[in-house]
Amino acid sequence: MNLWTIFLTGLLTGGLTCLAVQGGLLATTIAQAENRKSISILTFLIAKLVAYSILGFLLGWFGSFFQMSITTRVILQIAVGIFMIGTALNFLDVHPIFRYFLIQPPKFLTRLIRRQSKNQNLFTPIILGAFTIFLPCGTTQAMMALSIASGNPLTGGIILFAFILGTTPLFFILGFLATRLSQSLNDKFLKAVAFVIIILAVFNINSAIVLTGSPYNLENITRDFWCTVTFCPQTSQIPQDVNNEPTIYIEDSGYRPSAITVKAGSVVTLKLINTSRGGCQQAFTIPQLGIQKIVPPGTSEEIRFTAPDTPGEMPFMCTMGMYRGKIIII
Repeated sequence: MNLWTIFLTGLLTGGLTCLAVQGGLLATTIAQAENRKSISILTFLIAKLVAYSILGFLLGWFGSFFQMSITTRVILQIAVGIFMIGTALNFLDVHPIFRYFLIQPPKFLTRLIRRQSKNQNLFTPIILGAFTIFLPCGTTQAMMALSIASGNPLTGGIILFAFILGTTPLFFILGFLATRLSQSLNDKFLKAVAFVIIILAVFNINSAIVLTGSPYNLENITRDFWCTVTFCPQTSQIPQDVNNEPTIYIEDSGYRPSAITVKAGSVVTLKLINTSRGGCQQAFTIPQLGIQKIVPPGTSEEIRFTAPDTPGEMPFMCTMGMYRGKIIII
């Protein structure tokens, strides 16, 4: 993901998902402030932004010691998706068991927060804002995983900075309103947030399924269902000329060409040239072979692999499954 996409994720969804988990701390800040509510809210949000930026730096530093395998990425994405669904079902009061999906800070931190919330000094909103790192919402956890996957302290810090900066406007507005809503309206609001979280979780899990190379993903299932109830014209795929030294251009719109043809059992030298401005597509992945290669904008890389002996199709994609293509094996 590029920084603009990360910012938009925070702006469009982060504020909603984080409000339900972290809104209490902001509400406490507003409640304790008397004649300086605006300053207290601003201080709270700045402290939160700084705390998460430092956290992203540390996560990126931690991730620099290893590179996540495709299997690890899949497991992590599915785990985050399940957690998001569990959190949403807790908001909907489906069953008491889902209360365990609500992350609570350690008891000593809870006591410290309670003591600080009774104070009205300038440091209270700073401390409460920083404490939000102990209450990460589902979308934030996905960004934290992205910071680890970056394998770079500076990149990790910038990722969480961009995301939290995106959450700030909506988080502030909705958090401020939430403190003034009646209990019934607040319950309805939380239910609406829960359904949004479930939708995000489904897409998150679907991305993990796509990353495994499985054909059983939402796009294929939806297309097959549509073709069953309606009519889809049959198009024959004419294989390209066999080329065991193909070149794929990484562009803003995806991969060009989106299909290459190689000979079964042969050694393939694939050249990747990135002409894009940066984004998920620079993380080129062939799930079936366990290959992943980061190609920064303006650079090129080569990948050598042995094609499977069995004819068929082998998908390639970015690590989020957003941009895809296929290798035709004949």
